[in-house]
Amino acid sequence: MGTVLHVRIATGTGGGPEKTILNSPRHLAALGYRSLVAYLHPPDDAGFEVLKTRAAEKDCPLVGLPESLLIDPRVLWKLARLCRQESVTIWHGHDYKSNFYGLLLRPFVGFQVLSTVHGWVRHTRRTPLYYAIDRWCLGHQRAVICVSQDLFEKCSGLGLAPERLHLVENAIDTEEFKRKTQRPRAGRIRIGAVGRLSEEKGFGFLIEAVERLIERGFDISLAIAGEGELFDELEARMQSSAHAERLELLGFQADTRALFEGFDLFCLSSLREGLPNVVLEAMAMEVPVLATRSGGMQAFARDGVDALLVEPGSPDELEAGLARLLENPGQARSLASAARSRVQRETSFSARMARVAAIYDSLTGSARS
Repeated sequence: MGTVLHVRIATGTGGGPEKTILNSPRHLAALGYRSLVAYLHPPDDAGFEVLKTRAAEKDCPLVGLPESLLIDPRVLWKLARLCRQESVTIWHGHDYKSNFYGLLLRPFVGFQVLSTVHGWVRHTRRTPLYYAIDRWCLGHQRAVICVSQDLFEKCSGLGLAPERLHLVENAIDTEEFKRKTQRPRAGRIRIGAVGRLSEEKGFGFLIEAVERLIERGFDISLAIAGEGELFDELEARMQSSAHAERLELLGFQADTRALFEGFDLFCLSSLREGLPNVVLEAMAMEVPVLATRSGGMQAFARDGVDALLVEPGSPDELEAGLARLLENPGQARSLASAARSRVQRETSFSARMARVAAIYDSLTGSARS
C-alpha cells in the first residue's frame, strides 16, 4: 500500500522510541507497508553501531546519516534522494528535526507527513527553541500519534485538529518479554532501574531512597542500567556512598530481557515521562513496579492493582513506596501477576501496529478489509 520512511535523531544507543521504531518494519510488512528507518546521528558516534546491530536483529532496514550542523543541507539532499529512490509515500517523523525536515521536503518529493510524539522530557539550553519548532511542525502534520494520554492532552492543548490527533499507546512484544527463569526468593533483594542517565529520570532521588532503606536494615541493592550525560556524576555519587558495594551503574545493556530477570523490584523515579517502554517490559517480565506519577504513568498504571504510584521528585516518596513493597512481598507478587495479565491483554505490539497502519490508510486513501 506504500513505503514508509521513519526518521529520527539518534545519539549513542538511542532510547525508548527505538524499541518501537526498529520493531515496526517487520510488523508493517504484514499489513501491506514496506518501511525503512533513517537516523540522523553525530559523526563518529560509536553508539550507532549498536543501533545497526539492533536493527539487523529486527530485520529493520536502517540508513545512517551523519550530521554535524543544526540544519545540514547535505543531509536534506540525501534524504530527498533516498525518498525518490525508495518511492517513499509516507514520511513518519519522530522528533522536532525529522518533523521539520519532512515539511521542507514534502513539496519536492510529494509524500504524506505524520509524526509520533514520544515526549518532551530533556531540558537543555536549546530546548525552548526545539519545542517551538516542534509545536509549529505538529500543526502542519497530516496526523499526529501520541504514545500516552498525557501527551495526547498536551497536543490537544496546542489546538491540533481533533481528526488529526490519535492516541496509540506504546506496546511491547509480550512473547519476547516473558520470564524464563525465576530469581531465588531468599537473599538480598535487587532493585532495578533502566533509562537514560539524565536529570529528568530522577536517579539521584532513587539512590538516596535506597541508601536510607539500607540504613533502616533492609537487605537490598540497586542496579541502574543506561547511558547518558550524567554517567560520571552518578558513578561518583555511588562510589562515594557509605553503601557503595550495594550500588551498581551498569551502563548500556543490550539484553534487556535478561536484565529484567535479574530484578526483584523495578523503580521508575522519573520527574517527567510519557508511557515508557521499560515499565511495560518490567510488567511483562512480572517484576513488581513502583513508579512516580510522571505524565503518562498516572494515566496508565492502576495504583495498587498493577503498580504502586508515588509523587515525583521526592526521595521520601520513593523510600516509602519501596518499603511498602519490601515489607509486603505478597502484594508485590500480586501487582506483578496483574501487570503481566494486563500487558498481554492491552499492549500487544501487533495490535498497536494495526492501528498505525489504519492511520497510514487514512492518509493514502487505502481501503483495508
